[in-house]
Amino acid sequence: MILLYACAVLAGLVPAALVPWLASRWAPAVAASRAADRLRVAVAGLTAAFGRLGAAGTVLLAGSAAVVALCWPLGEALSRLEPHVDHPVFDHVHARRVEPWAGINSFVTAIGDRYPLAWVTVVAAVALALARRRRRWWLPLVALPLQFVVEQYTQEVLKRVVDRGHPPTDLGTYPSGGCARVLTTFGTVLVLVALTWRIPRRIRIGLVTALAVLVSVEGYTRVYAEKHWFTDVVGGWIFGALLTGVLVLTVLVAEGRVRPPVDRAVPAHREQVTVGT
Repeated sequence: MILLYACAVLAGLVPAALVPWLASRWAPAVAASRAADRLRVAVAGLTAAFGRLGAAGTVLLAGSAAVVALCWPLGEALSRLEPHVDHPVFDHVHARRVEPWAGINSFVTAIGDRYPLAWVTVVAAVALALARRRRRWWLPLVALPLQFVVEQYTQEVLKRVVDRGHPPTDLGTYPSGGCARVLTTFGTVLVLVALTWRIPRRIRIGLVTALAVLVSVEGYTRVYAEKHWFTDVVGGWIFGALLTGVLVLTVLVAEGRVRPPVDRAVPAHREQVTVGT
């Protein structure tokens, strides 16, 4: 039982320590990398060809397809771990469940359900549209409901193609939709908030860290409430992170906030003059 409580503590402490470190060390290196600049070149080309909204739609469709292409084999690989990982974890949790703690986890895990997040989506869309007024006020009204729909249908595609079954206590399967929905919904809200108001970098990192903690805790509660296999939760974290990246990039492209590519042109060499005698 002590191990389950320790995992609950780690679910909060690990992302709280890891995310700020990644934001300060890893994120700047990624932003300055050649891969990021190639992405900016692609976005610039799409924008020139189709306009901002056309480019954003292309990014959303292509990115969602790429997420499915990556998470399909991941789901097949995680399914093979079921006898060796999922069953022992499930048996350990099931044998040591304590009703008061189980009740708390069942209450917390409902944050990732569709119904409460649908209300978060509606309220946030209306509030942000009113806050933005004349500055592309319609973007939250489109982006937030769209992320909700995209997450639902990409998850459904993965659920059907992987088809790994579910624990004996619930119908949850790969990937964990609760973890993914929390990431996509609040991740899209955060990027729209950052585009609406000037927020200091430290506060932005703090908000992203809080989201990471919430998603990590959501994964823990899904396992403890016996709604998912453990590897379903791992798959939900990865699926949600990838899809959130696609959604954030889509919003940035639609807003015209993707930085132009770096000019890496090599200066022309000076002509060598041969001096004859």
